[in-house]
Amino acid sequence: MDLILWRHAEAENNAEKCDDMQRALTVRGHKQAVRMAAWLDQRLPENTRVLCSPALRCEQTALALGRKYKICQELVSDVPTADTLRAAHWPTGKHTMLLIGHQPALGQLIAQLIGLHQTPCSLQKGALWWLRAREREGQWQTLVVAAQSPETV
Repeated sequence: MDLILWRHAEAENNAEKCDDMQRALTVRGHKQAVRMAAWLDQRLPENTRVLCSPALRCEQTALALGRKYKICQELVSDVPTADTLRAAHWPTGKHTMLLIGHQPALGQLIAQLIGLHQTPCSLQKGALWWLRAREREGQWQTLVVAAQSPETV
């Protein structure tokens, strides 16, 4: 199973002025989302399932991809990683799953899956990690397929 963790692109930094869930992407953020979406669209299987945080900036990032997506409450920042992984059907799911969410939650998921239990990974705005689960000799392993940022596509 493949699991892609995509952090929303750059968003407005006016949390004091509005509800954090309503922060929109900046002009730069829209460009980041479009670049990463083009990179992803060339590589994603047709049957990829897309789950997205209900935050506006995440939905705007998802829209750049132009595929159907489902809002998933388990992608809000304060949800335990076990709940998020369960929503993604990791590691035994049949489909590639693309999760669009937030830091530090995505970084914590990455750290857990690659065995860095003490330190969460930092995920740049608009960047993604593509992970793959495989079973070898009765043990689940996580492979890093790609780590990509919008600045390098």
